Amino acid sequence: MTNRQLAAMETRKKLIAAGKKIICERGLANTSIDEITEACGVSKGTFYTYFKRKEDIVFELSSEVFSEILENAKVFEGSFLEKLANYMVCFSEYIEKNSVKLAQDWIRNVVQPEFAKGSDEKSKLQMDLEAVERLVSLGVENKELRSDVPVKILSHTIVDLLYGELLCWCISDGAYSLRERTQEFCETYLSKLIKPYMILKGM
Repeated sequence: MTNRQLAAMETRKKLIAAGKKIICERGLANTSIDEITEACGVSKGTFYTYFKRKEDIVFELSSEVFSEILENAKVFEGSFLEKLANYMVCFSEYIEKNSVKLAQDWIRNVVQPEFAKGSDEKSKLQMDLEAVERLVSLGVENKELRSDVPVKILSHTIVDLLYGELLCWCISDGAYSLRERTQEFCETYLSKLIKPYMILKGM
């Protein structure tokens, strides 16, 4: 990688970090591109070299981290149920850590198709559905789940639950821990949801 490419990568990282800090403090609606570039000490034109709009920073913040959350869940030691619970809890933990204000802004804007998609034209919802589908498929490959498990339907249900918990948390203005609520669900109900599709040992 050339020095120019390294410098460009560093500038992009600075823009993302500055955007995250300001958006988490003030909310997306109250954050301007000028504020982000000023915090980085770069021109507004530089911002547009890397992003089309400030909303892209919110999308960018999540894509790499949620990919990492999936990969960690896939190699998590334990049963499929434990891997899935790890994914769901870490998913919620990351959202909570980044502030309820950022999550509220994301929900407020994500219903707009032009906002919901990233630079690769794939929406956050599509990314999350594909992530859970890969995790469920791994359960089938490892012979923990039946081969006839409805992968897409089950994955949609799990993502619906995660998004529902996220919405309720945002409506409460972060009055409780999203991570703890997800952990509570996993400990109480997740096995009931997954049990019909599990291969019982000894059978």
